[in-house]
This record gives sequence, structure tokens and C-alpha cells, in this order.
Amino acid sequence: MKQYSFFDRDLSWLLFNERILMEAERDELPTMERVNFLGIFSSNLDEFYRVRIPVLMALHSLGEDNKSEKEDVFHRAQELVGHQQERFGKVLRERLIPLLKESKVNLLFNEPIPNIIADKVSDYFFSQVLAFLQPLDLTDAKKKFFPENNKLYFLISLSNDAKTERNVILNIPSNQLPRFLSIGASDGVQYIVFLDDIIRHNLDKLFKTETLSGCYTFKVNRDAELDLDGEFEGDVSEQIEKQLLKRDAGIATRFLHQPGIPLRTLNFIADKFNLLGTSIVEGGMYHNLKDLMGLPANNSALKYSKWPAILSGIHPEEGSFFEQIDKKDYIFHPPYLSYNNILRFFNEAATDVTVTEISVTLYRVASDSRIVNALISAATNGKKVRVMVELKARFDEANNIKWAKKMKAAGVEIIYSHKELKVHAKIALVKRHVDGREKYSGLLATGNFNESTAAFYTDHILMTANPALLREMELVFMFLAKRVKSADDYPVDFKHLLVAQFNLQDGFLALIDQEIENAKQGLPAGITIKLNNLEERILIAKLYDASQAGVKINMIVRSICCLIPGVAGMSENITITRIVDRYLEHGRIFVFNNNNAPKVFMGSADWMNRNVYRRVEVCFPVYDESVKAEVIQMLDLQLNDNVQAVKLDTQLQNIPVDKGEPSIQSQRAIYEFLSAKSV
Repeated sequence: MKQYSFFDRDLSWLLFNERILMEAERDELPTMERVNFLGIFSSNLDEFYRVRIPVLMALHSLGEDNKSEKEDVFHRAQELVGHQQERFGKVLRERLIPLLKESKVNLLFNEPIPNIIADKVSDYFFSQVLAFLQPLDLTDAKKKFFPENNKLYFLISLSNDAKTERNVILNIPSNQLPRFLSIGASDGVQYIVFLDDIIRHNLDKLFKTETLSGCYTFKVNRDAELDLDGEFEGDVSEQIEKQLLKRDAGIATRFLHQPGIPLRTLNFIADKFNLLGTSIVEGGMYHNLKDLMGLPANNSALKYSKWPAILSGIHPEEGSFFEQIDKKDYIFHPPYLSYNNILRFFNEAATDVTVTEISVTLYRVASDSRIVNALISAATNGKKVRVMVELKARFDEANNIKWAKKMKAAGVEIIYSHKELKVHAKIALVKRHVDGREKYSGLLATGNFNESTAAFYTDHILMTANPALLREMELVFMFLAKRVKSADDYPVDFKHLLVAQFNLQDGFLALIDQEIENAKQGLPAGITIKLNNLEERILIAKLYDASQAGVKINMIVRSICCLIPGVAGMSENITITRIVDRYLEHGRIFVFNNNNAPKVFMGSADWMNRNVYRRVEVCFPVYDESVKAEVIQMLDLQLNDNVQAVKLDTQLQNIPVDKGEPSIQSQRAIYEFLSAKSV
């Protein structure tokens, strides 16, 4: 591989989170949607400190050559976060809170409780909050305290008449009570009060005989990685459950505190909490501002207008669901199109007398999953149901374990992946026995079979009866059932599907090589790729090669992007578009011009090291010409977005595109395009 340059993945991710922050700063958006983007930014940053900062902190495990580079990234990341946090505080305090007040929604932010609601606040404190408060005296050597991950606390300094001082930790029970109290007052204003301030306002009721000399909020972020040791006996779910109990006891990666804590008190706390090597960061008065996503503002005018999901596609009155799929391919694009057809696929499979077997992969499952309930019903109805449940889906492990146990109890065959291999594929296969022979129906998707996230993740789900695709899908399930850690242990020759561990990387490299060859021969050549994340250097290097051969490459990359676009002699023919709007862009689409006979693939795989080397992913070709044309048109709308899109420059910055005419907001345009098709 040639010596090419790449963006750092962690700095790239932080600049993606800055793109989220940019939405909160946009005056054109409804006020509550801007507040919501602040909550998303805060949630993302918490995950960064739980997942990526531990990697950057582990410098001692690196060789000297890499150490200085990673130390530089660590310091640059801290600087970036500090700058972004300043922007966060400024837009919230100076722009959004005043706008809310103009709409008679008063979010009290570092200000006294007004007399007009003081009685209601005190009543709420005594009737609801007080039962959850657990003060702990840090001067008592017998009492141990371990700050849990992402939990909120007060550090309170008290003194008495004898001039004796003590420090007390007081929990803020935001995991047990709502973070905000909404009170409608007689002046027609909706007041919203932080739980933190309700407690702060009543501290004199809790510490009646002492003088309050200081009260500061803080929280600790901890490493979220699970430690799955070697080979182990028994059910994999048991080991993960044990590790989940330890997750919140992981190494502290950030101690975030309110300004003004005296240095001697801060040093005392750092020693008491064993924060050696932890990033001690001065933040604002309030932490866990991801809770802003649940701010209970009642004024609907402050939010997006609704886009009702479009009812489209397969129609119940036209007969059996599976008979209709036998006749043609269907594609669904939630959340624009209703998710009901996907639910119906599983529901009919559970009850259709011709269905004999159902196989499906589940990565992130809805907490009240109707899909899983349909699979349980199918097993109860005597069908063979085989489910690959990925227990290592980060932060969804407990929910997935819960559902795996319920399905297993109902007679579903549960498969867990090898400990070193995650299964991220999004596929489902149904076998039917019709007129003495077997028929296949299948789902191949870019996102999880999860009706909750389908309401705000943009994904693509292909329903097909194509026997070539579905026989190969059956081979994927057979591989998963072996629970081996690589394709070397169970070789399969895939001709249609691109499957990580088998042919995914080589398949994409060959497709890019074909475009390079076409360009060299003067034939039409071009590549359009949409991903969530782009990191894997072999694939990026091949895109650089294609750019140098004259292949025009348009990429839509939502977050991490290690490819540097627009560099003369390396990537001058590559553009990177990033779109952030009301829905989370989540689909993965790959279009290769192929001498004006486009080859289109979709699937579960980003181009990250983890997806290519440590996961089972499935990307699938789109053979139906009408489906192919529909997908390409949706991509074209996104590439022409001049409202919500930015371009990534050579310095990793988000550069707004020039506003032109006509104005194209791609998500709105896609909704209108699909609405017109459904008429």
C-alpha cells in the first residue's frame, strides 16, 4: 500500500459531534429541536469518554513511536472538547433559554426558585425527593464511597458552631426520579426546575444544625469495555451478566465538576476517589445534560411539524404476504415508510401454516419488541425458530440477555456468537413448504430489526424471494450456528452476498478496481458510497487509487471519517458530504457506475476495522431495477442537499454548502418523493 495520509478517527468523531452542536446553534430550527441536539451532543460525549478516552489513556501499552502521536491526539481531543463545551454553554444560556422564555417556558438555569412556585417545589421535595436522598460523611473513615458511572452527586461542605468542618456526598437521584419538574403557574408560564435545584433549594431542611459553606455538583465517567476472559464454561450470557455488574466499576476516565471547588477540596476528592490518571475537568453547574432530550416543554410550536409514516408497499387485501414477495422485490425506508410491513413479515411468519422455519439475527432489540414476541409465538406454534442474538452489542447487553432467555424458554433455538466475533448482520430468512416444495422469503437490511429505533433511524429493508440470495443467506446462518471465530474454520464460497470474514473486503476492492479499469479505458466510471463510519485503511487507500485514476467519488459519511478529501495528487476527485437532520442517517449504500450499468449494494457494514475484521456483516446486491432506481434517486437528493449538508474539508472541518436555488433539504425531499410514489 502506498504511503497515504489519513484523519485520526477520534478527532474525526469529535468533529462529527461538533456538527451536532452546529444544529443547536442554527436559528432556523425550532427551539426545542435545538435543545434536543444539545442533549444528543452531551450523550455522545459521555459515550466518547466511556469508550474512546480509555484507549487514548492506555499509552503505557503502546510502543514509543506511537506514544507521542497518541499523546498528541489525547491533548488535542481535550482541547476540542473544552472548546465545544464552551459553545454548548453559550448557546444554551444566551440563546435557547431566552427563546424558551419568550414562549412562556421558563427553564430555571442557575437562578433562584421564584416565589410563585416555591411552595410546589418544597412540597415535591418532601413528598417525592427526600425518600431517595442518602448523605454520606466523607470524614468518617469507616464509610466507603464509590461514585458510580454517570450518576450525579453533590459535594457539600458543612461547618458547625465548634468550627468543625466536614465534607458530605449527597446523591442526586435522577435515575429514580425525573430530572425535571414541570410546574404550570398562575402567571401562565410553564416553569421547569432541575432536580438538582430542588434539592439545593432545600438543603437547609436536610442539614438543620450546620452551616453550608459550599455545594458543588460532580459526576464520574467510567470505562465501559467488558472483559470477556478466554474460553469459559457454561452459558456466554452468564459471563456477560457478571461483567455487566462490574461495568459501572470500571476505571474512571473523567471527573467532571462544577467550577469553584477549592483546590484543597479537589485534591482531597481525587485522593479519596482514587482518580489518579483520570481527566479532571471543570464543567458547568449541571451535568448529564443529555437529559435535555427529555425536557418537558409543553409548547408544540417549539418542535418539528410531524411527518406521518407513509403507508406503502404490500397491501393486505392482495393476499398472502409471502405470495406477494414471491412475485417481486419490495424495499422499505423507515422512518419515511411505515414499519408495519416489517412487523407483518414476522407476524405472518409466526402464524402462516406453510411456514416451517424462521432464522433471524438480532443485534439491538426494542425493549418491548413485538418482533421477538412474534418469534416466541412462532416457536409456540410448532415452527423451528433459530435466532442469533448478539449479546455483546454495547449498552444493549442486558436487554438482549433478557429477550434471549424469554425466547429460549419458549423453545426458540438461541445461538450466541464466538466471544471474539460480533454478529452485526441484519438478515431474516423464512422457509415455507408449498405444493410439495420449499420456498424462501427473506429480509436483508441496513439496520436493526428494532421498531423503536425505526422511528428515527433512516434505514433500508429489502424483502425478496430471490433464491440465489436466500440460499446464500442460509449458508450464513449455518456458519453462525457453528460458533467458530473465523471463515477459515468453515469456508463458504459466496457468489452474490458480500460477507465479512469471507469476501466482503475483497469484493469491494474488486468493485473499485473495475471502476479504475473503466476510467483508464475512457469508459464511464464513478462511485457513490453512503456510510456511518469510514476508517479501514486498505479500502480508503483503494479509493485514493481510484481518485488518482480519474474516478469521481461522492461519499456521504455521517460521523467518523479517516479519508482526507480534496488533496491534490491523492484525493482531488473525492468529496465527503455529512448530513445531520431530524432523523439519524444510518443506511449503508454502495453504487458503482460499471460503465453506466450500475451495481448497487446495501447492507450492515460500515468500513471500520471492527466491521471488516471482527464482525460478521452482510452486504447484498440490489437486482430489481425499480428498487435500484429508487435507491439511486434518494442518494442523488442527499448529494444535492444545500440546507442540512456540510462538506468535509482537508482540515477535518464541517463547511456548510453554498445555499443555492432550488433549496433542497434532502430528508424532506425524500419524504415528498416517497409520498408521491405511494399515491
